[in-house]
Amino acid sequence: MKTILRALALTAALLAAPALTPAAHAAGEAKHPEKQAWSFQGPFGQYDQAAVRRGFVVYKQICSSCHGLKMLSYRNLGEAGGPFQAVAPKNWQLRGEEPVLGAPGHGKELVNAIDNPWVKAIAANYEVTEVDPNTGEDVTRPARPSDKFIYPYPNEGIGRAANGGAYPPDLSVIVKARHGGADYVYAFLTGFKDEPPKGVEVVEGKNYNPYFRGGWVAMANQLGIAEEAGVITYEDGTQATKQQMAKDVVTFLQWAADPKMAQRKSLGMQVMIYLLVLTALLYAAYKQVWRGQKH
Repeated sequence: MKTILRALALTAALLAAPALTPAAHAAGEAKHPEKQAWSFQGPFGQYDQAAVRRGFVVYKQICSSCHGLKMLSYRNLGEAGGPFQAVAPKNWQLRGEEPVLGAPGHGKELVNAIDNPWVKAIAANYEVTEVDPNTGEDVTRPARPSDKFIYPYPNEGIGRAANGGAYPPDLSVIVKARHGGADYVYAFLTGFKDEPPKGVEVVEGKNYNPYFRGGWVAMANQLGIAEEAGVITYEDGTQATKQQMAKDVVTFLQWAADPKMAQRKSLGMQVMIYLLVLTALLYAAYKQVWRGQKH
């Protein structure tokens, strides 16, 4: 009886406890992100390729000046399931036909990422510095689809110097690396406040975001600034609001962290169907072998 009473008292105390205050956020706690609806959620979820492409635009024009994607190569953009996968008829180059964005089917096959014109154009916007084997001197050349995404800083020291001592994290697997995943990254990108709540001490040179542990972060409200300045214009006509840009870039970063998700889910469903059929066959065989037997 005493144990039950203690449990009831503890439950009442927890229910009566005050909600997390801004001062608590400033002390180190972070606000829990709200749940969002994502196309890639669930066992049947798939990437919205239009959103992934829009998200790449946001990353390229806003995020890439500070954050890298060191685990991705440009060719990954044009591989199966990538935002710029293209299809064309067999021997399309010899026939003088142009590839189109889309999935294989109806007589069209996936274009090799190395030959993908969208991927080649994206890579060509960047320069790679390498050592000339003949002279031993550094030379620059346009990036190729096979190259890794060019990192914004040559080393961490320069990166910190450019950002007031804070080193921008790599975004290759940021969605998987953060508790809350896509919901957290979206909440962080849209959660900046012009001023902190009352009782929270201002930190010079930092910006307040209740979703960030400690509340103060070196990063500015980049998407808010981009929305006001009209930096992003989507080719498909989608309005580039802060929330829309956050949704799109998070979808792109989810793809970057798990580019083979669609293939994995497809294989998983095939395995499940196979196991169900096998189970049915085994049960039928069991009933046939032991028919008429008591056991």
